[in-house]
Amino acid sequence: MRGRGLAAATVLVVLCGGSAAVADTTTARSARNIIYIQGDGLGLGQRDLLRLALKGKNGRLAMDGLAVTGLVRTSSADPEDIVTDSAAAATAFATGHKTRNGAVGVDSSGRPLETILERAKRAGKSTGLVTTAQVTGASPAAFAAHVPSRDSQSDIAKQYIENSRPDVLLGGGEDWWYPKGNPGLWPDKPGEESRSPYGNLVERAQRTGYTYVRDGDELRTTRANRILGLFANEDMVDYGPDGVGKYAPRVPLQQMARKALDTLSKNPRGFFLFLEEEGTDGMSHENNAHGVIDAGRALDDTVAEVMRFARAHPDTLVIIGGDHETGGLAIENYDASDTDPDQDGPFDVPGSKLRFTVDWTTHDHTGSDTPVTAEGPGSTRLGGTIENTDVHWVMRAASGL
Repeated sequence: MRGRGLAAATVLVVLCGGSAAVADTTTARSARNIIYIQGDGLGLGQRDLLRLALKGKNGRLAMDGLAVTGLVRTSSADPEDIVTDSAAAATAFATGHKTRNGAVGVDSSGRPLETILERAKRAGKSTGLVTTAQVTGASPAAFAAHVPSRDSQSDIAKQYIENSRPDVLLGGGEDWWYPKGNPGLWPDKPGEESRSPYGNLVERAQRTGYTYVRDGDELRTTRANRILGLFANEDMVDYGPDGVGKYAPRVPLQQMARKALDTLSKNPRGFFLFLEEEGTDGMSHENNAHGVIDAGRALDDTVAEVMRFARAHPDTLVIIGGDHETGGLAIENYDASDTDPDQDGPFDVPGSKLRFTVDWTTHDHTGSDTPVTAEGPGSTRLGGTIENTDVHWVMRAASGL
């Protein structure tokens, strides 16, 4: 992939899980900013569910307004499993190399792989990780840490503040930053407890220059250039089946994204930003279609926010990726006589009298390709069927990193 000679891009928007047609739209030689947005677990079925439920049969999500369409193969280099997990998938995007499941920012032998975020930092750019999952979770971690197991989240937090030092860190996962016996701000639920073996990593982060914010108000008012915000003990979404799970992050993804953009764009050299909606994956694991819709609505609002920024800053490369599909989600016609317990619904289609149901085939990940949509110079390279590692090399070529 290094030798492809991909053309540099000014604005490139990649949506893994998307739609659309063609086009290089600007003439600048390279992308100054890179924004990678991930809808975790977002496959074709999830995209269709969001479009039908939120916009109607002929409607269009913000995610749909892009130019190039392709499919991304999602398999990892795991010797035992053909279906990827989030750690291996994110490592492919972040480093351009496939690895075994569970590995974060390392190859199958455990050797560290340089990430696109680390390259951006080395080039003098600002960097950020923003997610509704734990900020030390597998997907964001693959861009800024190197551990053999995704479970080593306190090690990941320690590497953030000591090594990769993203300028903006926003998400959940407070328990990995505080030592046992120190509950932090958010009350522990059954099965949760603080567990950092390295003492109080929040205080350590503050000593090294991070401003710690604890809620949406503090995030909104801070003017700091280096921000750590932890808004839940673990993920920011309460997962569960329909009627139990609830998508209600204390700080919306769109607000976190807006603050990250405002903060990182101060750097005249540009920035790399990872944004993730985790609820699309977690609710799919629970086979909770209502929860997927709620999380997808938040993701699409965030995409709209990012695209407003990108269109005002045409030297921005935006990448929105689905790492894998979750749940084997399928859209079916509503049949009142069908009592299949694996179905969710019925759901109304706005602007029509139509109704549909959602059928699930598993509570786990599937090996399906994920759709990718893209826009901007160089984006045509993402058309057709590509490997997940190809997205990394397109980013590199577009930005010169």
